[in-house]
Amino acid sequence: MGQKQKQVLQSDPDNETSKRRRVAFTGIGYEDVGVEAKDCIRIFLVSSKEEFEGPESFVIHPVDLNSYFDNDGKIFGYEGLKINIWISSISFYAYADIVFESLSDRGKGVTDLHEALQSIFAETLVKSKDEFLQKYLADNNFVRTNISNGEVLKNKAFKQADSDASNVEVVRLVAGNMPTGQLYCHIIPLVLLLVDGSSPIDVTDPQWELYVMVQKKTDQQGEIQCLLLGFTAVYRFYHYRGNSRLRLGQILVLPPYQHKGYGRFLLEVLNDVAISENVYDLTVEEPLDNFQHVRSCIDTQRLLGFEPIQHLVTKAVTFLKGGRLSKKTHSPRLTPPPSDVEEVRKILKITKTQFLKCWEVLIYIGLNPTNKYMDNFVSVISERVKYDILGKDSGTSGKQLIEIPCEVNPEASFVMFKSGAGEDIITAQLDDNQTNQEEQLQKLVQDRVKEIQLIAKKVTSQLESSEVAVK
Repeated sequence: MGQKQKQVLQSDPDNETSKRRRVAFTGIGYEDVGVEAKDCIRIFLVSSKEEFEGPESFVIHPVDLNSYFDNDGKIFGYEGLKINIWISSISFYAYADIVFESLSDRGKGVTDLHEALQSIFAETLVKSKDEFLQKYLADNNFVRTNISNGEVLKNKAFKQADSDASNVEVVRLVAGNMPTGQLYCHIIPLVLLLVDGSSPIDVTDPQWELYVMVQKKTDQQGEIQCLLLGFTAVYRFYHYRGNSRLRLGQILVLPPYQHKGYGRFLLEVLNDVAISENVYDLTVEEPLDNFQHVRSCIDTQRLLGFEPIQHLVTKAVTFLKGGRLSKKTHSPRLTPPPSDVEEVRKILKITKTQFLKCWEVLIYIGLNPTNKYMDNFVSVISERVKYDILGKDSGTSGKQLIEIPCEVNPEASFVMFKSGAGEDIITAQLDDNQTNQEEQLQKLVQDRVKEIQLIAKKVTSQLESSEVAVK
């Protein structure tokens, strides 16, 4: 047999059809097992032609590419398929280079790659490589133009080890207008690729606000260029008596700029907005673990400087240092009084659920040295976890699951309700076996203690660094 000829698939569907006709005979005789999208697609974030052509382009690692392709993420009909996608960090247009050795329908059809990529990138997918390089990698005005009418909320100088200090600012944009909609439509593909379970917001709804974080630099011609580092989308709900509540729906710091303090800065700005505008509170919609960690670090540090609750922390710490709780018949949960929970919400705009998470970190920090009192601390965490999962007295309060016969959908044959005082409860599915329940509860307690220790370590480290900087 002769050597297979390499072919390049353009974005034009007609061109794809003609290629399919030319090589259809190559699939006779063996089954097409397909290839997973994640195994043949690479995505790069680039800001110049040099990065586009160079081997050191920044590689993006999507959370899930297979979900954009039918048949459980499998691509059929291609041999030797390789797809390289470049996304401009200047204008957020994308270009896809699709290369394969042969194409044929071997019984499972031929995957429409153009349609699949369009479902991710929509109108930002560019067909021409030359157009992408000459226009969309050089459009330095895209971000600056679309944020020009926004409200600058805060700026900060960031000093990085590998570069000079740069000015970073956060600009607030309100949805419902062309510039905000255009900017968001360009960055939503990255959100879909990098944030698990994400979906686009309604850019026509003026209740949505975008908080865009940009880095400003002056180029060789003396013009100010804006590089987008990240953003967050926040929905403004109406609250009783003309007030409002803010709910954070999406947040993303672009991969090249992560772990440099930019995400923390973005959250600090949101906290400032919530306080200065006296909203009811600032909530977060389904926070992922890494985001929740950063959020808890920030809120714990804020609470450490919040004088109205310091006597409560001292009182809880003193109690835990007073004796072994294992000798007592019942370990307390040591939750703060409702009046103080309300004070934190009113002044710092921290929700009850979030405050109670940070409350445990505050107690842990106050127990220094913690090793001496660790057994008591774990007992309190264990009591709280059991209360949240099982309810008071192992099921007389809290959220409960009741099975309801259902012939239509057996998997949906239950109802969940909340009884008791109506506290915020953390739920988890536990095994019916008593021994397994105890093991699962113990695992939840261990995980929570580790989480508290990590947050406490980071918060105390940041406080020590700040004190050294002041001195």
